[in-house]
Amino acid sequence: MGQPWWQSAVVYQIYPRSFQDSDGDGIGDLQGIISRLDYLQELGVGAIWLSPVYRSPNADNGYDVADYEAINPEYGTMADMDALITAAKAHGIRVVMDLILNHTSDEHPWFVNAKADPAGATRDYYVWSDPVDGQAPNDLQSDFSGGSAWELDAASQQYFLHLFSAKQVDLNWQSPRLRHAVYRMINFWLAKGVAGFRLDVVDMLGKRPFQKQLVNGPHLHDYLHEMNRATWGDRDVLTVGEAWSASPVDALQYSDAAHQELSMIFQFGHLWADRQLGGPKWAVRPLNVGRLKAALYACQTTLATRGWNSLFWSNHDLPRAVSRFGAAGTWRVRSAQMLAITLHGLKGTPYVYQGEEIGMTDCPVSTIAAVNDVEARTIYRQLLAEGDAPTAALTKLNRFSRDNARTPMQWDGRANAGFTSGQPWLAVNANYPAINVATDRQASTSIFATYQRLIALRRANPVLQRGTFNELTAVPEPVFAYTRSWGRVCWLICTNFGAEPVTVTLPEQPTRLILSNYPDYPDGLGTVELRPYEAMIVALI
Repeated sequence: MGQPWWQSAVVYQIYPRSFQDSDGDGIGDLQGIISRLDYLQELGVGAIWLSPVYRSPNADNGYDVADYEAINPEYGTMADMDALITAAKAHGIRVVMDLILNHTSDEHPWFVNAKADPAGATRDYYVWSDPVDGQAPNDLQSDFSGGSAWELDAASQQYFLHLFSAKQVDLNWQSPRLRHAVYRMINFWLAKGVAGFRLDVVDMLGKRPFQKQLVNGPHLHDYLHEMNRATWGDRDVLTVGEAWSASPVDALQYSDAAHQELSMIFQFGHLWADRQLGGPKWAVRPLNVGRLKAALYACQTTLATRGWNSLFWSNHDLPRAVSRFGAAGTWRVRSAQMLAITLHGLKGTPYVYQGEEIGMTDCPVSTIAAVNDVEARTIYRQLLAEGDAPTAALTKLNRFSRDNARTPMQWDGRANAGFTSGQPWLAVNANYPAINVATDRQASTSIFATYQRLIALRRANPVLQRGTFNELTAVPEPVFAYTRSWGRVCWLICTNFGAEPVTVTLPEQPTRLILSNYPDYPDGLGTVELRPYEAMIVALI
C-alpha cells in the first residue's frame, strides 16, 4: 500500500446541527451539507468529519446514540446519508463518521433490553454492580450530571455506570459480545462507503471503574488492535481517536502502523497552554506561547519517524480558535491567518473546524437561558452552589462553553446568517453581518483564501506531507519558527503570536516567498521584523 490518502489531505469537521438547514426547521441537516459541497470543494478539503447524525434523543446533541444504524430524523434519512456519501465522492471528498463507543443512550435497544431482562443477551453490554453496604460501589462522579456516576435500577436493584449524563450509559468493553456487536456496526458503515471514523473518548474504552481507572486500562490497546483486525485493518481509511489523557508517547502507541490500531489520535497537550493543568475547566490563565510551542513540538519530534500527528486548534467541544489563541478584535484576520499558517506547516493531518476558515469567533451570552450545552449548565449550577454570582459564573462559562463552537455557520448577511429560514436551534452570533463566508471570500487576502492556499500547498508538496521537522530555537518566545525539509527542498515557517513587532534572524537567506499574511514581506532579507500576528512560509533552498 502506498502513502495513505489522509497524509496529504485536510479534514473539515462539520457539526451537522449548525452547518446548513435545508428545510426551515432551524436544525442543520444532511441535504444542507449536500448543498454546500461546492463550497467545500472550492476550499479544497479531502474529507469531511461529521459529528454524530445517528438516531438520538439529544441529551448531548447526538453523543448519546439510540441506534448506530439509523439516521436521526432531524437530519434526514438513510437515503440522504447515502446521497451525501455519493455526492461527496463526486466532489473528491470523503466522509468520516463519528463513533461513540464508550456509551450509548439509555434509549438504545441494547440498554432497554438489558434493563428489562437481567439474564438477557445484552445485560453484559453495560457495567452493573450490586450495592455495597446499601450504596453505590464507589464515589465516581458524573461529568455532565453532577453527583454519582452510578444510577440505581429500581427493578433489578443493581447500579449501572454513567460517567457523563445519566442518559449516556457506559458500555462494558470487557464483554466479547459487546465488542463484536460494535465491529458488525462498523462494518455496516464501511460497506456504505464511509472513509473512516473519529472515535470519541477512545482512551476510556479499557476503563476499570471498580478500581477507579477511567482511562488507559490494561486492555485498551488489545481492544483497539482487535477492532482494527475485525474492521478497517485492510482498508485505506482514516481512524482518529479522541484521547484527552494521551501524551506524545501514548500517541505513538496508538498510531504506529506496526501496532495495527489507529491512524492517529487527537492529543490535547497544547490546550493546557492557557489552562491550569489539573484544575477546574474554568481556571484559565494568559496564553503561554512557550508552553504551546513545547507541546506541539513534542508531538512533532516523538512521532518524527513512526506514527502520525493530528493538527487542530478547535473542534465542537472547544472555544473558537481565533478567540482563544489569536485576537478576535482589530487583529482578527491577521491572527486567524497566523494560526492557520502555524498549524498547517507542521507534519500531520490538519483538521479545520467549520467557520475556522472565515475566522468565526466565540459567542458570549448574558443569561443561562441562552446556554444549550449540558456540561456548561451543570457547571453553572455548581459555580452558583460554590458562591459565584450569576454574572461571575457566566463570565467563566463564556470562556469555555461548548456552545461557542456550535453557533450556526455564518454564510452571509441575510437573516440568521443564511443558515436557516426558520428559528435556529441555537442563536446565531450577532457579528454575522460582518463575519460570514460571502464577505470573507470577496477579498483575495481573506482568511478563506489563506486556508485554501494552505490546503493546496499540502496536497501538492511532499515537503509539507512528509518533510522532516526541525525547531529553530534562537527566536523570541512569541515566535514559532521551524523548518520542513524533504530532499533538496527546505521551507521555513515563521509566525508571530503577539500584537507587538518582534525581530527574528533567519538561519539562511530565503530564496522565495511561499505564503504570507502581509502583502509586502521584504523578500531576501536575513533579518525580519515580524509585525503583529505576521506569518510566512519561505523557501530556504
